[in-house]
Amino acid sequence: MKNHGRALRAVAVAVAAGLVAAFAAGATDASAAQGAVRQAGTAPTAAAQVPVLTWKACDGGFQCATARLPLDYRHPGGAKVSIAVARHLATEPARRLGSLFINGGGPAEQIEGIAGFYPSLPAVMRERFDIVFFDPRGFGFSTAVRCFPDAAAEQAFLSGLPLFPVGARQDAAWVRTWARFDARCGKANGSLLDHDTSADVARDMDLLRAAVGDPVLNYVGVSYGTGLGAVYANLFPARVGRMILDASLDPVAWTTPDGDLPFTLRLGQDRANAAGLTAFLNLCGQATTAACAFSAGTPAATRAKWSTLLRRLTAHPVTAGSPPQTFSYAGAFAVADLGDVSAWQQGAVQLQQLWAASAAAPAAPAAPAASRIPATPDTAPLYTGAEQAWAVVCSDSPNPRNLSAYASSARLAYARSGGFGLAQTWGSETCAQWPGNGARDRYTGPWNRRTANPILVVGITGDTQVPYQDDVAMAHDLARARLLTVRGYGHTEIANPSTCAANYELSYLQTGALPPAGTICQQDMTPFPAP
Repeated sequence: MKNHGRALRAVAVAVAAGLVAAFAAGATDASAAQGAVRQAGTAPTAAAQVPVLTWKACDGGFQCATARLPLDYRHPGGAKVSIAVARHLATEPARRLGSLFINGGGPAEQIEGIAGFYPSLPAVMRERFDIVFFDPRGFGFSTAVRCFPDAAAEQAFLSGLPLFPVGARQDAAWVRTWARFDARCGKANGSLLDHDTSADVARDMDLLRAAVGDPVLNYVGVSYGTGLGAVYANLFPARVGRMILDASLDPVAWTTPDGDLPFTLRLGQDRANAAGLTAFLNLCGQATTAACAFSAGTPAATRAKWSTLLRRLTAHPVTAGSPPQTFSYAGAFAVADLGDVSAWQQGAVQLQQLWAASAAAPAAPAAPAASRIPATPDTAPLYTGAEQAWAVVCSDSPNPRNLSAYASSARLAYARSGGFGLAQTWGSETCAQWPGNGARDRYTGPWNRRTANPILVVGITGDTQVPYQDDVAMAHDLARARLLTVRGYGHTEIANPSTCAANYELSYLQTGALPPAGTICQQDMTPFPAP
């Protein structure tokens, strides 16, 4: 079973993956703020100096450097932030096509673990491009947002919370804890929280593009990285090279208020989660127990089994897994990794273990969960606190400041999406009292500036984190974009591959040729394959 403490942070970051923001203003103030945003979103970066990157060997075959870039692009000669950059040079330099920047989503650190990830990239990508990663401001090895001395301290602070609250008592405890969390972050991070939006990161990326000597930006953005890519494309349309956006956010829903709905509900993330679980249960029910351990023989019976499991856990939390963890209603939603179809079989095994445990006696309290990042004797772990993601999402997308709005949104979301509705609503409540004035820098459109080159948008029909309709919206809103559809499940094509889609993507990166309009590919992986 998943480490429960790790799952808590995973849910928080998964909610953040669509982007979120605190936007506290009345009607008059909102109009003024919107004007400031537009001014910030369209102001040129000509006054910002292109950094000189001094490359040093690192991580077996990579080169690393640090760029000093403006904290505030309105005052590019003022305070600076450090941006950590890593690249692997093209393995066939004679055929090199330039650099390819990659953002794997989150928002999250990007450099940690790249030595292990790099070999999984297609050979032609590694041969023909210098592959470039950078930790965005606020993350990882760059100037980082940090609210706790280490991961264990943050885990201890959040240890009393469920994965998401259920009922008035837990709702109140959730609000109190995250209010304290937000206040702590405001005291610890100063002006960095005022300049930690995707627009700031896009400006950083443009200077890094210039620093590596590329006239245009070639870019692959995944999940949150699609939002960053869309911001870049509309701030710097003349500098867009070949850009792939995989599992897109709807840029208008992401940045435009809709009553008191938090961003997760505007994007339809709760519905995507719920539809993904329904697909998981239906396909499991069509399989034998040898292929899907949780199967009850038919889709309807398997869905009923899931509902029964939730009722059992509501009445009596149980202990299951290794190491033992206590699971209540909320914990059941984090057992199966719906975003990775190749993990569905193992998720079904874990659900079946939970089912068996729920039929036995009520659980005794389990041992406390281990820290997310265990310390090692020879190296200090990289700090990757949940606040690093919230600093971006709480500045990028409007969320209600009125705490009562979350209770009403939770009722609406539960009615349409069950437990996932509660998770997505309360997950974004973190931003209700987020400190700083980051919304000044955020980009809110327009999204249809004509780019120098067309953009390829890739979407999975059964994406379990962001709905396919968001991919359709992204392709529609961008001035020059082509949608490549993949029939399948999970979150992102890169994590749930389609050979058909990959061939189109690689052809586009090398030649600029788009797939024919209306192209549909099939996912390679079959959920719950027979043994």
